Amino acid sequence: MASDRDGRPVPEHEGVVIKIATAGDIHCSEANREETVAAFAGIDGTVDLILLAGDLTTHGEPEQARVLADACRDLSTPVVAVLGNHDWHVNRVPELTRVVEDAGIELLDRSHTILGIKGVQVGIVGVKGHVGGFPGSYLPDFGEPDLRAVYANATREVEAIEAGLHAVETCPLRIVLLHYAPTTDTLVGEPEPIWAFLGTDRLAGPIVHHNPDLVLHGHAHAGTFEGHLGDVPVHNVSVPVIKRDFWVFEMPVAETRASAIH
Repeated sequence: MASDRDGRPVPEHEGVVIKIATAGDIHCSEANREETVAAFAGIDGTVDLILLAGDLTTHGEPEQARVLADACRDLSTPVVAVLGNHDWHVNRVPELTRVVEDAGIELLDRSHTILGIKGVQVGIVGVKGHVGGFPGSYLPDFGEPDLRAVYANATREVEAIEAGLHAVETCPLRIVLLHYAPTTDTLVGEPEPIWAFLGTDRLAGPIVHHNPDLVLHGHAHAGTFEGHLGDVPVHNVSVPVIKRDFWVFEMPVAETRASAIH
């Protein structure tokens, strides 16, 4: 433990800034192989972490995932990702997952990871998220079994966020990585009648409760970059929104969090 000029102890990582490159909806395929490889090669080594907010591929074909894998295989920067709806389209997720994980990409699916970066524990909670709607247009837990199954899937995503944030509670930097939106703030620009298909504020409950440092999502190509859930910043990092290969966040690290009491 170091000390400041007054002799008071300060955390070893005080003043550390973690640089995070983020993007969603990169939709890899052979058609954009060259651009994808160039984008990842260009960001590698300039940031501390790369986070991908789903829709890694155009239709979820393992061959499309191989484009991303080839772009990331030799990177020095860790890459963490979640899946999006496009990645599920042809229902070959186990094959897709093997392709990207074999290239060193850490894929989170209702799970979390803790990375040591610059001596700091960075906790990342990753889920796809789900449809379900917002005030005035909720999908209820009622009626036909197939509709209730949609509601139940969203519930499992919410529960995974809660469990993940509990697991990373004491990390000095905590991030929630999603594909679907947890707030309408970042959907503004999309037609309101389709907001229920772009996310649900049911995902917001554990985020507001645990107050992480940053929430990232994609999916809403015509949405808005910046929003909030209480004091928590939420950003839509879909490539059509950020209008660049990656958006880089510089995250100053706070002092180590006290253990939660339950």
